Amino acid sequence: MGLLKDWLEGIAYDVLSGTDEAEVSDVISDSRKAAPGTVFLCMKGTKTDSHTFIREVAAKGCGTFVVEKDLGELELPEEKEGLNIIRVQSARRAMSVLASARFDHPSRKMCMIGLTGTKGKTSTSYMIKTLLEESGRNVGVIGTNGCVIRGKHFETKNTTPDSYELNQRFHEMVEAGCDAVVMECSSQGFKLDRTAGITFDYGIFLNISPDHIGPLEHADFNEYLWCKSRLLTQSKTVIINADDEHTGDVLRAASMRGSGSDPVPQPGSCESSPEFPFAKLLRFSLKDKAADLYAHDLKFEINENFTGTEFATEGLICDSFRLSIPGTFNVSNALAVLALAHEMQLPEEAVKRALAKVHVDGRMEAVYRSNRLTVIVDYAHNEVSMVSLLDTLKSYKPGRLVVVFGCGGNRSKDRRTGMGAAAAHAADFCIFTADNSRYEKTEDIIADIEEAYLGAGGDPDGYVKIPDRREAIRYAMAEAKDGDLVAVIGKGHEDYQEENGVRKHFLDREEILKIKDELGL
Repeated sequence: MGLLKDWLEGIAYDVLSGTDEAEVSDVISDSRKAAPGTVFLCMKGTKTDSHTFIREVAAKGCGTFVVEKDLGELELPEEKEGLNIIRVQSARRAMSVLASARFDHPSRKMCMIGLTGTKGKTSTSYMIKTLLEESGRNVGVIGTNGCVIRGKHFETKNTTPDSYELNQRFHEMVEAGCDAVVMECSSQGFKLDRTAGITFDYGIFLNISPDHIGPLEHADFNEYLWCKSRLLTQSKTVIINADDEHTGDVLRAASMRGSGSDPVPQPGSCESSPEFPFAKLLRFSLKDKAADLYAHDLKFEINENFTGTEFATEGLICDSFRLSIPGTFNVSNALAVLALAHEMQLPEEAVKRALAKVHVDGRMEAVYRSNRLTVIVDYAHNEVSMVSLLDTLKSYKPGRLVVVFGCGGNRSKDRRTGMGAAAAHAADFCIFTADNSRYEKTEDIIADIEEAYLGAGGDPDGYVKIPDRREAIRYAMAEAKDGDLVAVIGKGHEDYQEENGVRKHFLDREEILKIKDELGL
């Protein structure tokens, strides 16, 4: 229990009716959970305006409401005596503040590490998790792969869960003895103020490129970038990729106050020298020796015992490291992790052990390795991530790079055409197959990929179409030649296939291992 005014600390509000000194025990946005002592958040969503549920909620004994409208716009019960009605500018932002108070501000009790980027968030978060655990810390993780608390896994609907669930998970982490949180911060999470009120001890910016732009996501790249930049405004120390072409834009955007849901400034509206809100800025780079942390002498290794990269560093840390996740871009991500380790003063040997052993389900995951054939699984599911992945795999100089992929249905067709074009430029052989076709026909999706592949100059004899994903993987492994590197991409850690609204269990890793045994590899 607590006083409403204490729970609303830090947010501007007006008391339209009643008092802000009411005792409250929980905050809800679902009218079915209404009960005496709860605060009901009213907001206008894309499909429903919960202001219309005030009478129904009041009838269940709930007497306190946080609204976004004026008193005259509300449909109140005839007997409205004793109702406490508080108006705020953003109910979503208020929900984050109230949820934090409801769980006694759990994020303030742990070291908060947030990271954002178009690609690489999950791999980097698990590098940090492994690093902290090797250093003797108890850590919780929230991101695309769900929530992990002291080894226990929980499914989450979004990369950044809604603010109530987020604070509830933070509370569970505190109760479980976690002293640190590693959190993937999505652009949608900032746009919808799911992270409002959280102060990150460390905010890591990895990269940004056009993605998640559409009617239900972001209006344009400018809005996407603005939302990504909000992590920097909520962080004490910022660790940023100096090599990304939009780093300057992100820093300029971060110099402007506001939250994700505030109006997005126009490009070029903050060109003057900014005063950044964070206290410390560290830059990492694979190109600029003047960066705070610089990597060089990259060596790629792939065999039956190790798949990864060796590299040396200068600047904050002068040493050499082995990273068990392949790829140049993962070395870039590892630099962010090393900069964090330096700032947190973590033991050097623990850092080396962590990078050499880190494993991430479905992210450049070497599922099967032999002197003849390597099969990896990766979540690359758009053109940007696919280009990066294939370029990385080509750098290991395989005999052939064989790519098994499809594309999700009921999503922008740009994804499938972009992936088809990427395959044409980088793959030696392709197998077009199913992903989550949802309510489209798999054959229609494959036809779009095929058209884009051929339109981009792909070899007419360099692909086959096998709609059944298991059969596609089996074909790739059965027909493999010595030195082949087979990349099964698009689904990564996902353990299902969705077709016509039905999800069936399917995990690429499991199928690869079964097929390996069937083929006697």
